Amino acid sequence: MLIELLNGTDVRGVAATGIAGEDVNFKSDDANRIAKGFVSWLSKRTGKNPKDLTIGVGHDSRITADLLKNAILTGLDKSGAKAVDCHMASTPSMFMSTVYDELKFDGSVMITASHLPFNRNGMKFFVPEGGLEHVEMEEILKIAETFQPDGTPYDKYVSEKNFESSDLISLYSEHLCEKIREALKGVAADNEKPLAGLHIVVDAGNGAGGFYVKKVLDPLGANTEGSQFLEPDGMFPNHIPNPENKAAMESIRSAVVKNGADLGIIFDTDVDRMSAVLPDGTEVNRDAIIALIAAILAPDYPGSTIVTDSVTSDRLRDFLEGKLGLHQHRFKRGYKNVIDECKRLNEDGSVSPLAMETSGHGALKENYYLDDGAFLAVKLIIALARMKREGKALGELIADLAPAVEEKEVRLKITKKDFRAVGPAVLEAFKKKAMERNFDLPVSYEGVRVSFHEEEMSGWLLIRASLHDPQIVINFEGGHKGDIDKMTKLMREMLEGTPDVDLSTL
Repeated sequence: MLIELLNGTDVRGVAATGIAGEDVNFKSDDANRIAKGFVSWLSKRTGKNPKDLTIGVGHDSRITADLLKNAILTGLDKSGAKAVDCHMASTPSMFMSTVYDELKFDGSVMITASHLPFNRNGMKFFVPEGGLEHVEMEEILKIAETFQPDGTPYDKYVSEKNFESSDLISLYSEHLCEKIREALKGVAADNEKPLAGLHIVVDAGNGAGGFYVKKVLDPLGANTEGSQFLEPDGMFPNHIPNPENKAAMESIRSAVVKNGADLGIIFDTDVDRMSAVLPDGTEVNRDAIIALIAAILAPDYPGSTIVTDSVTSDRLRDFLEGKLGLHQHRFKRGYKNVIDECKRLNEDGSVSPLAMETSGHGALKENYYLDDGAFLAVKLIIALARMKREGKALGELIADLAPAVEEKEVRLKITKKDFRAVGPAVLEAFKKKAMERNFDLPVSYEGVRVSFHEEEMSGWLLIRASLHDPQIVINFEGGHKGDIDKMTKLMREMLEGTPDVDLSTL
């Protein structure tokens, strides 16, 4: 069943062999049928005949990208739509293909599985209004079930058909360049080379983000010496392209320090996420990257609301509200959740310029509410250029963000096959016990959050059910060394005897 490939708002599955115990469950025939389902759904949504639809298809560096792309292009074409091959692209650029006057596609498909291992792949879908919602993806997959695969050698069909091609990433890159030139007009000595004198190192993790050096930073005059892993390689031989990965962050940190750079930027595979590193090697990720982007935006949006996911720290709230004079709306995990909440707030009259997860997904109101790592990097670079001109350092913007002392995440496996009802039951039982103990329970839109303020134990924890997996997730942050051990001991005690949950990792 194709519905089994649905992961939130994306299609994801195992597309290649190579990892023991992981059988291929996302094949080219599946992608072909899903493409047909997208055409049928989009035709109904727009009221257009399929022959009047234009749909772009792009991909990141994954090893199965061409295999799936050929199947998707074939499915689109066989359904009557005009299919355009956008080649290597980023997820944000594929959305922008529905926006640019030069293209204005009716829809687009990005072939990616973000930071997941080399054997995985998937599909993301866009229309001019943004990325599709979960319910819309369900509709597409149900429609796709009614189609048979074309059954033709997809590579041969695409080769003989000679599909129209678009150099989308160049168009997108020029768009980013213009944003930087416009923002630094009158600040930089040379408006054509406004980044001259800045040393910026990029780590693309062998994903799709290498273009940022070659098509954005270099043309604008930046020194990019020391940038690494820019060449696409779907086996990801150097490190996982994921700003949440410790090895990946250490890699870009080392590159920045070694090369004496002013800034380091790291992207995930499809460039919808990013994090940064300051000249002294300080890693700006998780809470810190949210704080930095918010600090850049604060002067233009005084008193506004920053929407974050549920696992942000009390330190971040203190910084946003106490130091920047902003409001934090700590919402749910999931980039679509924070984006949709940001949209809702703005529609209701509350100014909210940013929705951002600790994962590095960040969407700006000014940029179509699009989670775009490359555009966030533009905001950082503009701020860097302006501050350096004033003799200041970018890190000064978050100097008042208290450092983390201890952090930990624990995932408890739900052992029951039908796991959906287990999570809510565990959370309800835990909340009841927490209330009986008179714990401080801040408002939480996801799971149960507990704050500790005593001298013998300070910090917070959040217990929640995973969005997609049979797991209970507990995030801890301690205010002092040893606090997490105390909280962990407390959680073992409170969860002891919980049915259908393996507590062995706690």
